[in-house]
This record gives sequence, structure tokens and C-alpha cells, in this order.
Amino acid sequence: MDAGDGPGARPWAEFGRELRVWRRRAGLTQGQLGLRVGYHYSVISKLESGLREPPMGLPRRLDALLGSDGTLTALAEPSGRGRPPRGPSDPTLFPVLPAVDGTEALAAPGVPVWPPLLPYAGFACPLHDVAGCPVPGPHDLLPALARLVRGGPAALPDRAVPDLVHGLTALLPGYTRASVEQVSTEVVSSIERVLHLLVGWAEVVDRAGRSPLALLRLAAQYAQLAARLRMQRGQSVVGMAWVAHGLAWAGAGADTVARATLLSDFCTLTRLDRDAASSLAYARALGEVDRQRGWMATLSHLYQARAYGLAGAADECLRQVLLGRRRLDRLDARDVAEAPWLTGDAGVVRAESSIGGALRDLAAATGDRATARRAVHATSRSLSHLPARMRPTYLLLTVRLADAYACAGEPDAAVAVVAPVAAAAARSGRATITHELRGLRARLAHHWSDLPEVRDLHDRLRPTPQSG
Repeated sequence: MDAGDGPGARPWAEFGRELRVWRRRAGLTQGQLGLRVGYHYSVISKLESGLREPPMGLPRRLDALLGSDGTLTALAEPSGRGRPPRGPSDPTLFPVLPAVDGTEALAAPGVPVWPPLLPYAGFACPLHDVAGCPVPGPHDLLPALARLVRGGPAALPDRAVPDLVHGLTALLPGYTRASVEQVSTEVVSSIERVLHLLVGWAEVVDRAGRSPLALLRLAAQYAQLAARLRMQRGQSVVGMAWVAHGLAWAGAGADTVARATLLSDFCTLTRLDRDAASSLAYARALGEVDRQRGWMATLSHLYQARAYGLAGAADECLRQVLLGRRRLDRLDARDVAEAPWLTGDAGVVRAESSIGGALRDLAAATGDRATARRAVHATSRSLSHLPARMRPTYLLLTVRLADAYACAGEPDAAVAVVAPVAAAAARSGRATITHELRGLRARLAHHWSDLPEVRDLHDRLRPTPQSG
């Protein structure tokens, strides 16, 4: 029996896991942390391993130093007595969740992704951060998860079981890839099933007097996927709900990576509602999450550019485009580890697609054809780096490229670009693609309805959403 076993035992193992997470997030070694609180590094090592009780007064000093908002102090007291108001026992961390849309079954992502170790593709273990955690095989994990889903709350463990947590984290890269490679959004049902499982499990763990923060950190990342897929279905209210829940869970667990990426989803949701002011506010907030992280600054500039483009603010839009490109070229090793999707070809796709959208929106608002031609260049560059398997993004960017040509006063080029994908884009059912289609269709009809090729294309561009 370890130090965390038994109803009256103090959760030193959980204290150690949380201390390790907060120390690493602060960028400190065990030795550096020991020096700051007046202990040898070996004491910090034993604390993180759960091998000794924290000395009296140390948890409170660690909370103050690491900014952990009373979490460590709470874990050092029996059964969570004295937890902070926004700590794990806050009932708002276990809210009523959006209903799962679809089957009761928990399906695998359907793409060939299964990491042998964590971290992987920017996803770190919520229990052990960057410790290099082994991952159980999918053939062992999926049946175990299915049993938990079927069994309900009574079947849930009263602690964060490492193998299950590792396995649930390992599913994230696959679900993420499925969400960007498959035009269908049906995978959202399984993602939301996992979310219900995680939050219910976290509540059971919390009632047992143990910390649910690792499970809530993981839930924050699943919430982002659920929000994006619900948004793609045109269910923006449900998408907003998942983002709001995710931000609460990320805040409780001090997961700055999840907070930043969830704020980026708020930028997208508000922009789809054509609310440039709110989109700009969220983009600025993203940049304030952690000013020392270059990838967050990069995203902040790119999303600010999109907001300013939508508002027709040319000078600020172009300034943010320039700043975004500059920051992208200066990402450091930590940025690469946390946001690998902003590096290499993936980074070019992400940045240039955003810049192309900002410039196209600006050209549409101002009528400036030179800006539209810059949008053509950025969007074309993004498409040239896009992997063939990312079909939804290909459809989106192709329609956007056609619209940029239309804004540049080149209807022939617009028709030539969009005609081959018109049918697939129109029946995709994805909100972002539908949004692009409607803008292109209206622009072509308004300016060039007398052209036979535009008239022929007009009905083919009418969105016809499909279920799922």
C-alpha cells in the first residue's frame, strides 16, 4: 500500500505529482527550486516521488513561489481540508455538460496514430508532464475505457490511474488528426463520450479527497476538440460551452498551453459571427497568457490580424501580419515542443492561411485589389505546403483562394479555381467552409452575374450541409 492508499492517508504521491508539474511549468530544476525555498535538491526529489511528508509551512511557500493558488497547500492537508475557493473542490469544475450527440459507443479515431511514449505531437502527460511516460497499447486501452463508459460512476476509480490517463492522452493526437483529415465530424461523439467520462471520473476522485487536476487538464484538451467539431457543425452555442468549460479546467490546472489554444477557438467562433471587436479582445488575451512563449505571441498576432481585417482596419491588420511572420521565425525549443503544428510545413500552412484570410477580409472590406492579390499569394503558399490528407483544409483554402481572386477583380480565375471542388465544398457541411462559400457566391453574383460561367457555378456553390 502506497502513501496515497487508505481513507485517512495523506496524498503525498499526488502532492509530489502536482509539485513536479508546477515546478516544470515554472521552468525550474529541482536544485533551483530547492535553493529558493532553502532545501537540498534531494528533498525536492523525495517530495516529487511521494516518499516523504512535506515539511510544515513548505507547501504554502511553494504555492507562493510557483503561483499554484493554494493547490499544494490543499493537498498537504487531510481530505483536501482548506482547499482554495477556486481549487479542485469548486463545484463549477463539475458542471452540467452538453449532451453527447450520437452513439453510446466509444470509437477509435480511425487514423494510424498511436504514440509509444508521451509527450507526443505537443501532448504531454497531465500527471507527469514531460517525463517520457510509456503508453499502453490501444487493444488494451479501448476495451477498458468502454467498460468504464458502460459501468457509469460506480465503475470509476477513486484516483487517477496512470495507465488510463496515459492512454486517454495518447488518443488525443489521433482524434486531433481525424478532426482535420476527415470531412465528417462524427468523431465528435466519441470525443464527447471521453469528456463525460473524464469529468465524471474527476468528480469521483475529488469526492475521495484526492486531486482531480490531472484529469481536468486532460478534459480541457478534449474540450477544445469537441468545441471545434461542434463549431464545424454550425452549433456555435455548444462550441462556446465547451470552450468555456475547457478554460475553467485549464485555469484550475494552470495549463497555459490549453488556455491559449482555447482562446484561439474563441477568436474563430466570434469571427464566424462577424464580431470583430470580440475576436480582437480574445486575440489580445491569448497574447497575455504567457508573454514568454513565442508561439502564443505568434498566434495572438495572427488572430489580431484576422480581427482587424474583418473590421477593415488596414494599418493594424498589416502590422499584425508583419509581427506574426516575424515571431514565427523566432520560435525556440520550448515553442517547438508545445506547438509543433507551428513549425515546418504545418507552420507555413497555419500562418499563411490565417494571413490569407486576414488580407482577403481586408480586401473585401476596403475594395483594395492590391491587398486581394497579397491574399492570393498567402493562400496559394499555404495550399502548396498542405498535406494531401487534410481534405477539409484543402476545400476551405481552395474556396478562400477563389474568393481572393474575386476580390482582386479576377472572376475567371476565381471560377477556374473553385469549379473542381464546388460540389465537395458545398456538401461538406462544415461551418467554416460554408462561411467561405457564402462569401464567394455573393461576391461573384453581385459583380459578375452577367458572365455565363458565374451563372453556371452559382447553384453549385449553394451549401447543402450533410448530417455528421
